Amino acid sequence: MGAIYYGGTETPIYIEDRALAHLKVVIATKLRRAESFTVSWRHPEDQPQGRTTIWLHPSIPLRFVFDDPEPAQLSRQWIEELANSAATSNGIFLLAENIDSEPASNTSDDSADVSLGKVQVDALDVGALTVDGTPVSPGDDAKTPAT
Repeated sequence: MGAIYYGGTETPIYIEDRALAHLKVVIATKLRRAESFTVSWRHPEDQPQGRTTIWLHPSIPLRFVFDDPEPAQLSRQWIEELANSAATSNGIFLLAENIDSEPASNTSDDSADVSLGKVQVDALDVGALTVDGTPVSPGDDAKTPAT
């Protein structure tokens, strides 16, 4: 379990090492560009119910501490997802399902195939969507591609 020491406080923000490694890449990139943003998370079950948001700015001291002496295996997709969310007005929101302790499995090729299984989606903004090799435009009935 790694930690972020934010500002002048000695109170750590604990984050699993692999998640912290991904977050560090995004934070370092954004701050190097002098870009400020927020990071939010829900409080763990052993703390009072609620959530916390911190404002990250290049002028605020920040220190990352990892328990594991070896660097974590990084996922380009996870870094891109975090970076994209950092660029929104909501900032990064760390979710329990995004903080796992095992590296994501990787196929032998770098394909973008994603299997989500059964999911419920409230809103989705997709730049380009292909279903079974067929491009789908907004408003199309994408239940099954035309054959």
